[in-house]
Amino acid sequence: MTLDDVLEPTLPLALPPDERPRNGFRPAMPPEAPLAMPVQDLARWDGAARRRPSKPEKRPWAARAFVFGGAVALTTYGTLQMYEVISVSGGATALQYVLLVLFTLTFSWIALAFTAAILGFFALLRSRSDATPAPTKLSTRTAVVMPVYNEATARTFAAVQAMREEVEATGLGQHFDWFVLSDTTQADAWIAEERAFLKLREELGPEARLYYRHRPKNHHRKAGNIGDFVSRWGAAYDHMLVLDADSLLSGGCITGLTAAMEADPDAGIVQSLPLIINRNTLFARVQQFAARIYGPVIATGLTIWSGRDGNYWGHNAIIRTKAFAEACGLPDLKGNPPFGGHILSHDFVEAALIRRAGWGVTMLPRLEGSYEESPPTLIDLAVRDRRWAQGNLQHARVIGSAGLALPSRQHFATGIMGYLASPLWLAQLVIGVALVLQTAWVRPEYFSAEFGLTPVWPRFDPVRALQLFGLTMGILLAPKFLGLFLALIDGAVRRASGGGIRLILSFLIEILLSALIAPIAMLIQSGSVFQILAGRDTGWNPQRRDDGSIPFSDIVRRHRWHSFLGLLTGVAAFAIATSLFLWMSPTILGLVLAIPISWASGQLAWGLALKRFGLLGTPEEHTPPPVALRAGALAARNARHGFDDADALGVLHADPALAQDHAAMLPRGASRPRGSIDADRTLAQAKIVEADTLAEASAWLQPKERMALLHDRALLDRLARLRTA
Repeated sequence: MTLDDVLEPTLPLALPPDERPRNGFRPAMPPEAPLAMPVQDLARWDGAARRRPSKPEKRPWAARAFVFGGAVALTTYGTLQMYEVISVSGGATALQYVLLVLFTLTFSWIALAFTAAILGFFALLRSRSDATPAPTKLSTRTAVVMPVYNEATARTFAAVQAMREEVEATGLGQHFDWFVLSDTTQADAWIAEERAFLKLREELGPEARLYYRHRPKNHHRKAGNIGDFVSRWGAAYDHMLVLDADSLLSGGCITGLTAAMEADPDAGIVQSLPLIINRNTLFARVQQFAARIYGPVIATGLTIWSGRDGNYWGHNAIIRTKAFAEACGLPDLKGNPPFGGHILSHDFVEAALIRRAGWGVTMLPRLEGSYEESPPTLIDLAVRDRRWAQGNLQHARVIGSAGLALPSRQHFATGIMGYLASPLWLAQLVIGVALVLQTAWVRPEYFSAEFGLTPVWPRFDPVRALQLFGLTMGILLAPKFLGLFLALIDGAVRRASGGGIRLILSFLIEILLSALIAPIAMLIQSGSVFQILAGRDTGWNPQRRDDGSIPFSDIVRRHRWHSFLGLLTGVAAFAIATSLFLWMSPTILGLVLAIPISWASGQLAWGLALKRFGLLGTPEEHTPPPVALRAGALAARNARHGFDDADALGVLHADPALAQDHAAMLPRGASRPRGSIDADRTLAQAKIVEADTLAEASAWLQPKERMALLHDRALLDRLARLRTA
């Protein structure tokens, strides 16, 4: 006989929700409406299975010819110029040819971004306003889903409430249901979510259409979280609007996305362009400014050449549920992580598979009202970037999948190159130093394998090299100048950003700080790529979303090697040649100052000081969106409830009604198979049985054991019987 056998027959928490003694409880989720979501085969695809669009699709051939043809022409020109730089003596050494290849790869990447930005610039210059009338009626049902993972409930539930209120104010609220889909793995955070959900649902009333579900196992992480929802409840909804925990969308944006989906029966995904808001540290404000001023130029160009072969960024987008279910069951990749296992960056893959199935993937970059937040410090960005690096490099296993559209493969290639660019840049710098060192200290090779009248001696054309450097920097910075120009000629944006002078000063601050951070980011990303290639998997840590500073000791620990490498490189470059030192001085300066740069950029006081002077301002900061103001006020109110600071076991022990609600929300599946032992549950059971008081149980139970206890009705009943002291 087991503890379950003894406790379960008399356990009030084990009763089904409709038989519980407490009156008025409503299920946390609506009745299930299953929707088949078959796992896709990436190796084979039958083109006959592709859905036929309701009307012929127009491909933006002219835009693609301009973007890709222009990038090829620029790359060809740059490569020829680089060859002229390194072949002054009539030939080049093997090391110089390696430098030429590296230059071509990195130059082609920035050339493609440049031509796409040019396309976006002229499109915005021709029509800077694309306001569409708000829809007055809808005919479909949409599930607004917010996946959460160990997030602060004061903020997430405030965002949900603020967005819901805005949608209700449009008069179209009956078309939307709201879901918080939890993958949380921390006991205190889980119970805080349930308390916040129950309180908000009680506040909104019986017609709230607000739901909450916690998964016992966060299988396949966010992709699995969304997949679980679609396969169990998806048939009840025509669309789902996917959010992140830091997403905020205005009511007009939500209804606008829905109306765009209804108007296009062939659309599978309609993506909005999220702008960054609510940022206050210096680092985050720089990101916020750059995204607002430069982002629309780049996104508009991408939208035009992509056409209906667009991409998906995983949030702030509406998805046709049927299309997602039939096309986006992601398989596990063969082998172990980091390149095998479940697909980390699932959004790119989902867009490619939906497009393969015949549905359109489009973007509305000028639809206003889509917002998100960003990491407050360089270190926080590096933590998130490590996961993204693995996910994007993993796409090397997906890019060759059968049946994908060529633009989808290009999106994969762009994502992969976004992380390979750093080690390629690093290798380019190392080889450049080696060539200068060879020129300065190594004797020429008079008797080479190939007969020649002159020694093999690496030489460079300094004038042509300077011209090529200027061309490269111009192409690299052009999208920023184009975005600045558009902001300056747009009176509303210019005034809301502090005026022309402040806008230009903000632009210069962003350029300076980005230039200093660039070599640090290069080493961070290069280290991530090397770790991934060496087979090291990443975790899935919750993202910091506040503006709190990181302890200085942690900053020193994370950046000490960057500073050391900067000093070492500077000394070596100066010893080799003064010209080399001057050429590398921007990189050396950024690395040597890595610790103070990271510290200063993450300071809240520095960001707020610039804010007081009107620098790095954006229109959304000058006139905050109503949904953001409402969410901020609700978050402050929610924080006063103290849900995020409470101990889960103590709260459940002190509130039997909450404990009953928690038990009622637990999934009801098959009992544990005989002979199958869950180590965490077994240890939790042993400890909770031996404990006499709540304090003892709290002290003895480890984090995973706490989660096991919270999943088990019998152990919850035992917890309720413990003495307080």
